[in-house]
Amino acid sequence: MGGMDAQLELLPPIFTVQLFPALEAKLIELLRSLAPDDWEKQTLAPKWKVNDVAAHLLDTQTRGLAAVRHGYKPENSKKLTGDNLLSLINTLNAEGVRVYGSLSHEELISRMQAASRELADHVQSLDPFAPAVFPVSWAGDEESPNWFNTAREFTERWHHQQQIRLAVNKPGIMTREFYFPVLDCFMRALPYAYRNVEAMPGTFAQFNISGECGGIWYLLRDGNGWKLIASPAREKISETIIPQEIAWRIFTKGIESEKAKSQVQVLGDEAIGLHILKMISIVG
Repeated sequence: MGGMDAQLELLPPIFTVQLFPALEAKLIELLRSLAPDDWEKQTLAPKWKVNDVAAHLLDTQTRGLAAVRHGYKPENSKKLTGDNLLSLINTLNAEGVRVYGSLSHEELISRMQAASRELADHVQSLDPFAPAVFPVSWAGDEESPNWFNTAREFTERWHHQQQIRLAVNKPGIMTREFYFPVLDCFMRALPYAYRNVEAMPGTFAQFNISGECGGIWYLLRDGNGWKLIASPAREKISETIIPQEIAWRIFTKGIESEKAKSQVQVLGDEAIGLHILKMISIVG
C-alpha cells in the first residue's frame, strides 16, 4: 500500500508489566517514610487524605486480584454502563477506604507489600492480547485486551501514588520511565472523549504534552469518527500544548478546568483544541 496508509498506522500497544515491581517498591518505600501526621494530610482528591488514598490502593489491588483469581465480581460490570457503573465503583471505593483505612499503618503496608507482589506476578502471567476480565470503560471499550487493562491499572497505581507524593512533598515518580506510559494510556481516551465533536473528515487535532516525560498524539477525524494515529496525516485543524505537570491532573479530576485552561495553549480551532480538558481517564 502507499505512503498515506503507512501514515494512518494506529498507535501501538502499551506494555507496562515490567514496570509494576519498581513502581510498587517506590510506593512501599514512600509509605514507610511517612511521619504520623503525614497520613492525615489532604490530597488532591477532595474527600481523601493520605491514609484514605493508601487504603484505596490496597482495596482496589485486593479486589482486582480477587476478581481475576477467584471469579469474584460484585456484579457483572460489563453489563453496567454510565451512571450505574459509576455508582457501583463509588460505593465499592467508599467501602474499601472505610475497611482498609481502619488498619494500623504497619498492617496496611504489610498487606500492600504482599498484594503488590501478587499483582506484579499476575499481570506478568497474562497474554497481553487476550480479552481482559474488565473493559477500559473510560475509553468507551466494551472489551479490551489485557495490555490495555494492565496499563489502565498502572495509571491507577501511578496517579494515586503521585497524589500522596504531592501531599507530603516527596517527588520521585514523575520520570519518563513511569509517567510517559501513564500519559500514553490516558490519551487513549481521546477518540471516546471526542465522539460527539464534529470536524471535517480528513482533518486531525494534535496534542502535545510538553516536558521530558511528554509526547505528541494525533487524533484523526474520518468518516466513522475519531481515531488515534501514529503520525500526522492530512490537514491539522488544532494543536494543543499541555504542560506535563498538570496533564495527569486534568485527566484524573485533580485540577479545576479554568485553572488548567490558563496553562494550556491552543493553536488553530480553540473549541476542538480545548475539548481535551473535559476528558476523564479514570472511573469514579
